[in-house]
Amino acid sequence: MRNLESDSSIPAPEISAERMPTALAHRPWVFATISFALMMMAIDATIVATALHTLQHDLHASINWAGWTITAYSFGFLLMLPVTGKLSEQYGRRRVFLASVTAFTVASLLCGLAGNIYQLIALRAVQAAGGAGFTPSATGIVVDYFGKERDRAVSLFGSIFPIGAVIGPIFGGFFVTYWSWRGIFFVNVPIGIAVIALSLRFIPKDRPEILRARTRRDVIGMALLGVGLVGGMLAVSYLGERHAQLQLAAFFVPGAIAVLALWGFLRHIRRTADPFIAPHMIYGRGFGAVNAINALYGGVRSGAIVLVPLYATARYGIDALRSGTLLVAQGVATFAFSIIAALLIRRTGYRLPIYVCGVAVAIGIVLFALPPPAGIAPYTWLAATAFLVGAGGGGLNPASRNAGLQLEPEHASTLAALRTMALQMGTITTISLATAWLTGRADPGTAQAWVFVAVAAALVAGLPLVARIPDHRGAW
Repeated sequence: MRNLESDSSIPAPEISAERMPTALAHRPWVFATISFALMMMAIDATIVATALHTLQHDLHASINWAGWTITAYSFGFLLMLPVTGKLSEQYGRRRVFLASVTAFTVASLLCGLAGNIYQLIALRAVQAAGGAGFTPSATGIVVDYFGKERDRAVSLFGSIFPIGAVIGPIFGGFFVTYWSWRGIFFVNVPIGIAVIALSLRFIPKDRPEILRARTRRDVIGMALLGVGLVGGMLAVSYLGERHAQLQLAAFFVPGAIAVLALWGFLRHIRRTADPFIAPHMIYGRGFGAVNAINALYGGVRSGAIVLVPLYATARYGIDALRSGTLLVAQGVATFAFSIIAALLIRRTGYRLPIYVCGVAVAIGIVLFALPPPAGIAPYTWLAATAFLVGAGGGGLNPASRNAGLQLEPEHASTLAALRTMALQMGTITTISLATAWLTGRADPGTAQAWVFVAVAAALVAGLPLVARIPDHRGAW
């Protein structure tokens, strides 16, 4: 199904016959190169958390400033996602991919050399700006050059991120324990250099016919969206601060700015001739449902999973090391079921796996809130439940990725950026609201159980949206 409202798009052509043998031979190398980059980004999103205490000590910083090394990365990443998606379409996926990997690698090196916490925070924002270009440009490369296999290749992206999320804390703990916190950044340098070399060798050069016309840049739209995203993140992040109070200007001022800026952005893109992001890609038929599904079943689910180690410790007294391993069970299940779902997606279509796996995730989230049955240890109960949630998440990932991209594959980079934005916003909002609810509670374990109940209720309430997703079987 192709959205008919977009009259400015042109279909991405197939690879010419004379180039087809070379392109087919290089596809495994192209996918491997992209996978290394995505893995590097996924690892970096979680690895820094293991070094916060060491950063605070070595750089003589408060825990608040040390925490900003994570917050700055989130800000930079979310802010640059739509920008890199647009740039990938106008200037070429390969160019943006190479530029992103180069920026990420150089910034990683400079992060490892940072002399104070302020330099590190600024460099983390630059590093995030580079990482934000990975997914949009990589998705565009696959859509342009993988022909009838692009649906399966895009589906397999979902198996990369859980691996990085699991091994990131392991690598971080190893470097902090046996070397230095600087190692968590230096490790990206040889990987980044290898990705650049492989990209220059195997990723095809951008074809002129797949580039979008370079229209006048919508600076106003970019500015409004940027202000809205940053304001929204500041507001919801403040909710997670200890002793946060809603009447304080620290919440209401950025919250009001976010609402006004995003309202202005939506109004602007409806009225301008060349909008930064076409309105129908945000809330148009098919697109709106896909974006909501990604935010809910991707972002909100991820936010709930991140809170599981905290819950295991608060309610059952499980130590930090064992509670952290619960995420391994979830990651393994996500990896395995992402691959299975990717292989079956041409038979199942998009709606069926999202329905079934969405229900599985909701059941798993509810089971977190319930006490373990008699004779089952709390750790075993939580690990099995985490596995169920991971299996559901892995099973619906390929369908949620392809459902949006198939609507307008020629705009794959922008659509991939919007998907990642939806995931990030869902995750950040869930964690911030949950931590705000938990702050000051006499029994945080029981309070967090109610968080899981609320998340499950939201997932069930979102199931009717699946019927609005355009279904499809076979290659696209």
